[in-house]
Amino acid sequence: MNPTSEPIFIAGFPLGSSAGLVTAFEWLGQPYRITRVDMLGEMRTDAYKRLNGRVETPVLITEEGDVLTETMAIALWLEARDTQRRISFEPGTPQAHRLHQYLAFLNTGFTGAFYPMWVALEARDATEGEKETLRKFGRSFVALRHEQLEAMMGDSDYLLGNKPTLADAVFAGVARWVDFHQAIEPRNYPRILALRQRIEADPAFRFAAAIEDGKPAIGSGAMKGLVPLETVLHHTSGALTA
Repeated sequence: MNPTSEPIFIAGFPLGSSAGLVTAFEWLGQPYRITRVDMLGEMRTDAYKRLNGRVETPVLITEEGDVLTETMAIALWLEARDTQRRISFEPGTPQAHRLHQYLAFLNTGFTGAFYPMWVALEARDATEGEKETLRKFGRSFVALRHEQLEAMMGDSDYLLGNKPTLADAVFAGVARWVDFHQAIEPRNYPRILALRQRIEADPAFRFAAAIEDGKPAIGSGAMKGLVPLETVLHHTSGALTA
């Protein structure tokens, strides 16, 4: 597989969780590129399946040309590069352990709570009754995870203190799904709502959202350009991903 000049982050749209990791890339400030992928179209092609056989985003192509999938794995890759500790903490410290706890919870329980509602949206052969059952379960799961996250949070501006970290980025990419699915009343979870509003007003997240929507955007300068999916697929053809 051919090496690249900068890592290429493959982000899905619409409403992909990938926007959170684009935000993290911006906060980190190191050079990277982005490939936008339509999750309802080109992501479902055989060519894309050769890149990620699970037909998902995000995907990262490292400078060495290696293919890395899964949000958690990419977040830990970012953490390893964060030698200035802009979005993470010194390995082995209580703060680093707490960061990993948040990342694991957000990437599993919090994100997974929305799964029944996504299934209901995409289940073409399901009856309306079956879809409503899925939506009902989804709403209850999302409410539970919001209650749990609200209880985990302190009174600081961000999840782990007074500066944003990888945990806040992963949170922001998923938390906005509440509005799309109308899953809960956000005002019932004031700490979570305040965190959402704080991050969504951040220039890094606004940049990520604009890129997701295909709109002109000015970021930190770390993003060095967009790479067409066809180019990525050409250079990674024949590669196998785990």
